[in-house]
Amino acid sequence: MSVGEAVEAEPRRRTGRAVRIGLTVAAVLVLLFGVPWWTLVWSGNHWPGGGFVTGTVVFAAAVALFPLLMVAGHGRRHRDWAARIADTLLGVVWVLFTWSILGNGLGLILALAGVGDPLRSRVVTAVVAAVALVLLIWGYAEARRVPRVRRVDVTLPRLGPGLDGLRLVLLTDTHYGPIDRTRWSRRVTEVVNSLDADVVAHTGDIADGEVAQRREQAAPLADVRARLARVYVTGNHEYFSGAQRWVEHMASLGWEALHNRHIEVRRGGSTLVIAGVDDRTAAGSGVPGHHADHAAALAGADPDLPVLLLAHQPQQVAGAVPHGVDLQISGHTHGGQIWPFHYLVRLDQPVLQGLTRHGPRTQLYTSRGTGFWGPPFRIFAPSEITLLTLHGAA
Repeated sequence: MSVGEAVEAEPRRRTGRAVRIGLTVAAVLVLLFGVPWWTLVWSGNHWPGGGFVTGTVVFAAAVALFPLLMVAGHGRRHRDWAARIADTLLGVVWVLFTWSILGNGLGLILALAGVGDPLRSRVVTAVVAAVALVLLIWGYAEARRVPRVRRVDVTLPRLGPGLDGLRLVLLTDTHYGPIDRTRWSRRVTEVVNSLDADVVAHTGDIADGEVAQRREQAAPLADVRARLARVYVTGNHEYFSGAQRWVEHMASLGWEALHNRHIEVRRGGSTLVIAGVDDRTAAGSGVPGHHADHAAALAGADPDLPVLLLAHQPQQVAGAVPHGVDLQISGHTHGGQIWPFHYLVRLDQPVLQGLTRHGPRTQLYTSRGTGFWGPPFRIFAPSEITLLTLHGAA
């Protein structure tokens, strides 16, 4: 192929890829909004003409406006009002989509029982609408509440006796964003400080937005207290909104930004290595010097000492095992956030939440997250502030 042909082919490939992406997004939107429309409006309900037209117009307007609001809210301009509407709409339509599918299962049962339309379809519509409304109200309250404290004991056989009983508080996925949660952030800090922590860790996704936009919401992190260390690593969302600026800002708040490096904490003659790696998406972000590097993070560390690793995504445990990490702490999954999104998360991550073992030495604790991303709902996936108490061998 000549140089001229190569230059000509490249724009064609980019155009073809853009068309495929556009068609895929359009298909997803039609399905996501179309199934609830079919269940609640069309189907066999036989609503009076005005009801059918009104319902159809509402769904058509929603599917048309949704991508525009998402771009305006989460694009370069970060218009928070648009993001709030788009995120809420996404949560509502996801719940309606899920329960519309389940509701059609109910419709099939009613049909087999001899119940005809429009009664059958109207029963399905009523059940779907009622369940969705209850779940959305409950899920909104769960998302906005201060997380419950989840207490977990972890045994690390290599942990020295002087560090036995070390109290580690894990925050992750605070996602300060379009909805102002400054007061919530202060209350989270109050809960953390009540736990008498030796170490407090934040494993990334601090915010959706630049430091300048979310400075006030993140400010209470400066008041977090820990006897030995406050440590932080980047999550994937930092790479949408100025990762290096967030690293520098956390350092200015008094946190150790573990940008592929480690520190040591000591108590009672025992030492623990606390290391951190960048998120696994960092290498493709274009941010200079950012990439996950376990070797660099542990360079110079005594191999006989126990290692606690901060890594945003559970999937990064694949790099922790060959480096002899004793415990990796992560977030990212949100525990699925809105059921049944859990099953999609598991396609990408080895675990959803909780304490798991990987290899002969390495354990992984995955938090369901402290805040929420996007839709202000948590359904069957409660948020948490995690208190991990570390113990040595019995």
